[in-house]
Amino acid sequence: MIIPIKPVGVSLSSLPSQSGQSGQQDGPAQAALAFLKPGSLQLSALPPLSLYVHFPWCVKKCPYCDFNSHEVKGSFPEDIYLDALRADLESALPLIWGRKIYSVFIGGGTPSLLSAAGLDRLLSDIRTLLPLDIDIEITMEANPGTFEAEKFKSYRASGINRLSIGIQSFNSAHLAALGRIHDGDQARKAVEIAHANFDNFNLDLMYALPSQSVDEARRDIQTAIDCAPPHLSLYHLTLEPNTLFAKYPPQVPDDDTSADMQDMITELTGAAGYQHYEVSAYAKPKRQARHNLNYWQFGDYLGIGAGAHSKLSFPHRIVRQARHKHPQTYMEKMRTGNAIQEEGEIGRDALGFEFMLNALRLEDGFPVNLFNERTGMSINAIDAALNDAEKKGLLYRDHAIIRPTELGRRFLNDLQEMFLFE
Repeated sequence: MIIPIKPVGVSLSSLPSQSGQSGQQDGPAQAALAFLKPGSLQLSALPPLSLYVHFPWCVKKCPYCDFNSHEVKGSFPEDIYLDALRADLESALPLIWGRKIYSVFIGGGTPSLLSAAGLDRLLSDIRTLLPLDIDIEITMEANPGTFEAEKFKSYRASGINRLSIGIQSFNSAHLAALGRIHDGDQARKAVEIAHANFDNFNLDLMYALPSQSVDEARRDIQTAIDCAPPHLSLYHLTLEPNTLFAKYPPQVPDDDTSADMQDMITELTGAAGYQHYEVSAYAKPKRQARHNLNYWQFGDYLGIGAGAHSKLSFPHRIVRQARHKHPQTYMEKMRTGNAIQEEGEIGRDALGFEFMLNALRLEDGFPVNLFNERTGMSINAIDAALNDAEKKGLLYRDHAIIRPTELGRRFLNDLQEMFLFE
């Protein structure tokens, strides 16, 4: 699971719209020229660029899920959607011309519903249209209920070199409570298939599940560790707005029990040799997720597909885009030439917060000079908030590094919010 951080409470200033929503009929090339004009920022270099591809369908909508996913009603229009993805990518090329792609993440939904031929076509289109780094990481999300050994061999042959498997739990009762379509045995079988075909994969698990005890959470985490994945993503269940769980809240562990679970996770993962490098991410040495890291380090990403978000840097501005969310609307808009629903420049008053919202999630923090490299602004722009956070013991900084303290990690939301009005 990977989720680009979206702006929170930040207004995007108006820019020329590729879809003519501001009364213009600018195409992507004209928009790119507009973005290259002088502006309020001065970036010395553009950050690494990743590609995110959104697949919006799943077998069943989980009651906790607030992602842009839609249940498959019998079938989905694979070929039409792949046509739209290629057209989307082609239309975006003027905005990223000449830039190399360092990671690709195919997320959803459940991308492993794609046929082997469909996935091969998607990766072929990406390779045809974009220059890829020689050591590129190409990750695909997959759910155990869709694992077929032969199909995953084909995925690997097509170029997928990393899986992110949505296990969530190995306990069948907890999986049923989460509305998952697989059981514990299918979860273990999925790991076997992953091991047989991939040397790099991630297991997604959730804890603080409905009626879950600390011992049950421990068994889940230990089972995951025993599976020897290079990477673990461990998420606290949250009852997100506009989900079934928000409407009908289940009985979940209290804060003290959740804290005990977090302490247990720290103990088990540390003993097993996993580095806790981001709030929810644990990796064996040299197995950090490159795509994830690019988000947290405020790198760039082009998002294609229904509801996908992009963050793209230019020498004098940083731009965000959002595609139309509903798959049918997205495909219809793409047929008429553009599926971008929203587009805007991140103002200087919001950039400090956006950077810190991401970078403070990293356990080791970030080099001081990275702030200037990624925002085009001096670190002095957020000096007041840095001083305040340091006085409260939430932040450590010296001439080289800025990172949250143990207290800052515990109260991360409060720490991040301190930069909201800088």
